[in-house]
Amino acid sequence: MAIGTVAELLLALVVIIVVARVLGLLCRRIGQPQVIGEIAAGILLGPTLFHGALTRTLFPAEIRPALATIAGVGICVFMFLVGLHLADSRLRGQSRIVLAVSIGSMVVPFVLGSLFAIGIVGDRSGQTAVLFCLFLGTAMSVTAFPVLARILTDRQLIDKPIGGLALAVAAVGDVLAWSMLSVLVALSNGNQPPWRLLLVVPFVALLVGVVRPALARLARRRPAEQKRGAAARISVSAGLLVALGGALWLSSAATSWMGLHQIFGAFLLGAVMPRSGADGLRERVLPWVERIDRTVLLPPFFVVAGFAVNLSGMDAGAFGLLLLILLIAIGGKMAGAFTAARLVRVSPRHSVALALLVNTRGLTELIVLAIGLQMGLLDERLYSLLVLMALVTTSMAGLLLPFVYPRQKAEPDHELRSADAFAPLVKEESR
Repeated sequence: MAIGTVAELLLALVVIIVVARVLGLLCRRIGQPQVIGEIAAGILLGPTLFHGALTRTLFPAEIRPALATIAGVGICVFMFLVGLHLADSRLRGQSRIVLAVSIGSMVVPFVLGSLFAIGIVGDRSGQTAVLFCLFLGTAMSVTAFPVLARILTDRQLIDKPIGGLALAVAAVGDVLAWSMLSVLVALSNGNQPPWRLLLVVPFVALLVGVVRPALARLARRRPAEQKRGAAARISVSAGLLVALGGALWLSSAATSWMGLHQIFGAFLLGAVMPRSGADGLRERVLPWVERIDRTVLLPPFFVVAGFAVNLSGMDAGAFGLLLLILLIAIGGKMAGAFTAARLVRVSPRHSVALALLVNTRGLTELIVLAIGLQMGLLDERLYSLLVLMALVTTSMAGLLLPFVYPRQKAEPDHELRSADAFAPLVKEESR
């Protein structure tokens, strides 16, 4: 890469990070998730404004492959962290409620999204048409687990019964969504030998039986930090970071070779990370990994995703299609979650709050849509409208949750210590 190209890349990274940071903080100031500002930054830096002149000036064709590579690294690290946090979530003894609401919030939007896709399948035919319908159903069903956790933290609900239930529902739903997406990606890779996909099962067994214990042993091998001081802590953290980076690369490369997307390898590695005996890894390494990913590696992904979003040519037909997409995505997700919650006797107010929370899509939706674009299932017009849907649904929770679940009505902390942590959410049967 020429020196001039490197300078252009560095300038582009600075612009991306600054714009994403500023817009993200502005959204935080008005009570919205930071990811909304970051997605908006990607759209604004894309071809929507000034007929693409800004995009061509800031991001010439020579540096776009490098930006895409950085974005790919950022998404793999993000999916590793998603797998890690999903595995940390607890069902708190209410698997019946969690599974019922998870299935309801997934099945209804999936069916509606698939039926909607049949109506707009266009000239797609055969396997491509089937994959398109299944993909659109999956895209309508997604919940953004990390963004949801951020919203619950900001609202001081992360340790409340409603917060625990929402996170558990999102965790189960995300596992179902990623599993479905992995199947679709595998089916779309018709040129891959089928036997490679069968290696996923022994690969998962290898992660659980070999990689997880090895990482746990490595994390426990730390020197006496009290005697060796800061230098020892830096050395241990650097060693753990190198080992973690190597494992992440190998896991991502393995699933990519098997015919899946590399993000699934990153996700699986996060899901099998050791929980006990790895305090050093979690306390010294992972916070820095998450901070670097959020600040430096993820913003290029929003811009790369924004390259395919062009809203400058939206007409009445596109606006009508957007309204229909919003109706299906929001109505299907919230109706499914609310109905399932009421069937398992969750109180009406908590059912509405839960429906609002699981309707959050955020960055997870963008990752799904980016995969659909790479697979050739989405064109630029539909992709742009679905990105707008992700923005609208992510902002809804912050805007509407205070009306449904005001702070003064939150459950007292002592209720969390009961044997049934979700008991306050369930209406008692009349005696």
